[in-house]
Amino acid sequence: MLNTSGDSLASVPAINQYLKSAQACGVDYFPLLEQVGIDVEILADNNKHIPAAAMEYLLELLIDASGDQCFGLHASRFIEPWSYSVLGYICMNCSTLRMIQAKIPIYEKIVGDMGVTNVTVAGGFALQSWHCKFDSPQAKRHEVEHVLGSWVTYARNFLNFEPHDEVWLEHEPPTDPALLTDYAEVFGCEVLFNQPSSGLRIRESKLDMPLPQANEKLLEMLLEHATVLLAEITQHQLVSDQVKSLLRLMLKQQTPSSAVIAEKLGISSRTLQRKLGEEGTHYKDVLNELRLELALYYLKNTQLNLESIAYELGYAEARSFYRSFKQWTGRTAGSYRSDH
Repeated sequence: MLNTSGDSLASVPAINQYLKSAQACGVDYFPLLEQVGIDVEILADNNKHIPAAAMEYLLELLIDASGDQCFGLHASRFIEPWSYSVLGYICMNCSTLRMIQAKIPIYEKIVGDMGVTNVTVAGGFALQSWHCKFDSPQAKRHEVEHVLGSWVTYARNFLNFEPHDEVWLEHEPPTDPALLTDYAEVFGCEVLFNQPSSGLRIRESKLDMPLPQANEKLLEMLLEHATVLLAEITQHQLVSDQVKSLLRLMLKQQTPSSAVIAEKLGISSRTLQRKLGEEGTHYKDVLNELRLELALYYLKNTQLNLESIAYELGYAEARSFYRSFKQWTGRTAGSYRSDH
């Protein structure tokens, strides 16, 4: 029986990519959608979401129906910018891969809760990894291969860029050695199995190569649209989580006031204060919690200088960030970065 409890979601574009692949395999997927309990009409609206558990169940059924041992990998051929919802267009308008890597973990909830992206930099290489939340080993394997294959295909087709030098997969290689040709065709580089994590290994020097299609003004418009989408997705969450989600999208150079956040949520400032109080917190607490979370991420996983990090966190002056970080952690931002 399908477990649809919890708040984890998957976007319609992410599901439609699998359905296109199933159709290419000759699979009649409509009975499978009915079996899972997914309304076909929902799939016509790219702004809709379904429970991530339903997507996981559907993926298992599609894998079995297709008979394709690399179903997830092959589904990456159908990636389009809209497959990532507005995040796909946000990435297309970032100026560098480093900027994209900084945005993905912040905004990927718009695409869904199927997994989490992380970036670690060490020894001249960046590992852009993805941790899948699925429980089913079969669905997890295919989803991981699909996500990594989609990253590569997206970069190749829409960024005109081959960022990766090596692909890591934490699971075993396919039982049929002939299928390794399929991995080579999709990734175009060495693919290593049984690794500590799954992701793309990239030379650090590539992270700051300029992406010619970047448009800063369009990027700002896309982020405004993302604010609306994220607010809709998180409307059933705790108010403090909704506030944090909005701040993630709006926090840069100038910190939005609680009145601005309340307006985005469609409530008054007094109501926002009351609801946060009922959850045992305050607006400033949520803001500082997010700032610390992002500061630790930027210090550990990016090469942004401290002034740039202060800018990303909405500080008008870098020294305000230095002072806050010392209050939060008892140490300087520079010493924290040195240790990590």
